[in-house]
Amino acid sequence: MKKMKLNFKLVFLALTFGATTLFGQTTVTNTANSKYQFTEIARLGNTPVLSQGMTGTCWSFSTISFFESELMRMGMKDVPRLSEMYIARKAYEDKAEKYIRMDGKVNFGQGGEFHDIPYIMNKYGIVPQEVYTGLVDGEKTYNHDEMFSILEGTVKAIVARAASGKTISEDWKKGFDATLDAYIGKDPKTFTYNGKEYTPKSFFESLHLNLDDYMSFTSFTNYELNKPCILEIPDNWLSRQSYNVSLDDLFNITVEALKNGYTVAWGSDVSEKGFSFKNGIAVAPVDPSTITVKGKDNKNFSDAGADRTSNAFLEPVTEVTVTPELRQKGFDNKSTTDDHGMHIVGLYKDQTGKLFFLVKNSWGTSNYPQGYLFVSENYFKLKTIGIYVNKGGVPKAILKKIGK
Repeated sequence: MKKMKLNFKLVFLALTFGATTLFGQTTVTNTANSKYQFTEIARLGNTPVLSQGMTGTCWSFSTISFFESELMRMGMKDVPRLSEMYIARKAYEDKAEKYIRMDGKVNFGQGGEFHDIPYIMNKYGIVPQEVYTGLVDGEKTYNHDEMFSILEGTVKAIVARAASGKTISEDWKKGFDATLDAYIGKDPKTFTYNGKEYTPKSFFESLHLNLDDYMSFTSFTNYELNKPCILEIPDNWLSRQSYNVSLDDLFNITVEALKNGYTVAWGSDVSEKGFSFKNGIAVAPVDPSTITVKGKDNKNFSDAGADRTSNAFLEPVTEVTVTPELRQKGFDNKSTTDDHGMHIVGLYKDQTGKLFFLVKNSWGTSNYPQGYLFVSENYFKLKTIGIYVNKGGVPKAILKKIGK
């Protein structure tokens, strides 16, 4: 995306973060009474923060936000808000078919991965959010708990029927689709947008997104370096590949992409003590016992979660030195889990020179930075599961390492 003019950036930051301008330099902080001072290195365009409500659809919200930023970067005027729930609906349909074909030996859940969105867009298309909100009967917020329990019960019953030796009719799909229709709305086959009639496929084509331009990266030592791998996480129900690169390369891809105008979709563990959405920050202090936790995160990691308090959220502290071995230990012992998808839209540094990523979340705007948080380079290195980025933002030297 073309860089925004300075006056627009200052207005945006002042409205969003309560920014101050000192000697021509803009600094922002993460929460009230915080001593952190973040200086902008790169701030890229994004659509407004939304809330995924009580659903496990962060993967759709974060990746749709990512693609909306891509449309901005490509120079599209009046970028349409795209429907997260259309993506979720079509994913449920395909997950159900796969679950039944695999006799229940594959994950059927509310979660997903970044690559699910291009898969759905290629196969079915996409629609504007105003065409398919996923809200029915005057609802204002999302809650998929009841719907999902019915969908899950349906596919498990079909698998049990097949296991007993009985033939499966095609009528189960009618019931499955009827549940989706009732809870999040009927599947739009055609629609009118800005005076023009579309199908989901033709609307996707009108966006001119080349989905071959996008790549997934991860970094773990149990996979061969600089080769494709299939991340062994439950939500990777499509078994799509990521490129396994060194930890330094994973970090550098993200930094250089932002510096060169490309945002990054980010999958991470957010159950850690050092991840505090309410305080607008995520850090990995050497001594995590300095953080007190009251309450607990919900099962879908779809809100601000447990209440975490610590001086680490209010002033710079010494953080863990992250090595590939430490990352791998967390992945293997399940202390690092695939919890949540978000959207990295900026790069900052604090007063000590440490880098922080500005992350757009999908938990609403109740925290001080109004839906965003600052994530330290140490937290990113320790708890990142994977990233998704336009290959144009990947340094050429790294593309060469992986044979691209």
